[in-house]
Amino acid sequence: MPALTVNGQRRDVDADAATPLLWALRDALGLVGTKFGCGVAACGACTVLVDGRAQRACVVPLGSILDKQIVTIEGAAARPAWQALRESWIAEQVPQCGYCQSGLMLACLALLEAKPGPGDGDIDGAITNICRCGTYPRVRRAIHRAAARLAKG
Repeated sequence: MPALTVNGQRRDVDADAATPLLWALRDALGLVGTKFGCGVAACGACTVLVDGRAQRACVVPLGSILDKQIVTIEGAAARPAWQALRESWIAEQVPQCGYCQSGLMLACLALLEAKPGPGDGDIDGAITNICRCGTYPRVRRAIHRAAARLAKG
């Protein structure tokens, strides 16, 4: 039985090592904030952090991440940049339908942690999640707002 470290807690998962992380999180651990979108790593609804990097959980086999730190939307509040991103998300009124939000926010969080002052090119390169509502200009503004807040300390 694989054991994962999810949101700072060691958790046993009753699943095969080839099982995609998405299904282990949702079905075995009850962490349903990570969404299923496309199943082929194209949309990003399933994005989680694996050792601080945004990863599409629908294609990550459990056996490849047993020694890694996994953060889902349920554990994001413990990250230093989370509050700034969350407040910026609200201020810029990013969410519409909300389905992509958990994955999109974690991708943005990974970007802000890796590059605290991202430019538009950095955002374009890192944020490849699909938002069916098309809130991309709001997402960009929210990232810049969060970065400015983080720079102030």
